[in-house]
Amino acid sequence: MSETTDSSYLSVTVASLLPYLRRYARALTGNQRSGDTYAAATLEALLTDRSVFEAGYSPKVALFRAFHAIWSSAGAPVAEADSGVAARAQALLARLTTNSREALLLHTVEEFSFEDIATIMSLDPDEASHLVDTARREMADSISGRVMVIEDEAIIAMDLQDIVADMGHAITGVARTHTGAVSLAGRERPDLILSDIQLADGSSGIEAVNEILGAAGEIPVIFITAFPERLLTGERPEPAFVITKPYTEDQVRSAISQAMFFASTETLVG
Repeated sequence: MSETTDSSYLSVTVASLLPYLRRYARALTGNQRSGDTYAAATLEALLTDRSVFEAGYSPKVALFRAFHAIWSSAGAPVAEADSGVAARAQALLARLTTNSREALLLHTVEEFSFEDIATIMSLDPDEASHLVDTARREMADSISGRVMVIEDEAIIAMDLQDIVADMGHAITGVARTHTGAVSLAGRERPDLILSDIQLADGSSGIEAVNEILGAAGEIPVIFITAFPERLLTGERPEPAFVITKPYTEDQVRSAISQAMFFASTETLVG
């Protein structure tokens, strides 16, 4: 048996990549539970058929290709809901070009090349590039709103504000602490929250977001952290949308577009 199909090798390799598969799956479906279900289904499929790891792809490409096969066969669903933000998401997603959102996330959030995306999605690289461009255009035209930033580093906060404004969204303000964030959200309810995890006074961005959601209700949230693996374990309530520091502008833009489609309101553990 070759090294790439050895059980122990695959176990260690897949385990190291699983947080990123969860991140991608959650962004596609709009919440932790649905995303993790599809990630788990991928792992179950790999228990009986490891042939994707024998095709000469990199381990990450192979894992995401296996996921995409399952995702496509299920009809690329999102979390079920018949009211609120998620219902609006269903209507908006129905109007998007098929496979465009998947290609956008693979390229901007998971940082796959167009060649890798082509392999994962069984396309050619030009098609992959076209789908990414299409997704950017269609999602940017679909929705806009008010964005609140919770970030204690001034340079990062300014950068996020510039990106958000350039996308056509309004900024409700920037908060550096838990108390400041709750106060800001109380003055003007945002349509989306961008939040760091560790804040200036040592408080938790997760705790601040939980308090805001408890008072304001359903609001999509994107967390920004240097340690995304800690929020992608699947072992507790975790966010659907996570950006890794240092981030790229494309990653922020893509995450904002995705999150504006979905509500991410589960209570999280700080």
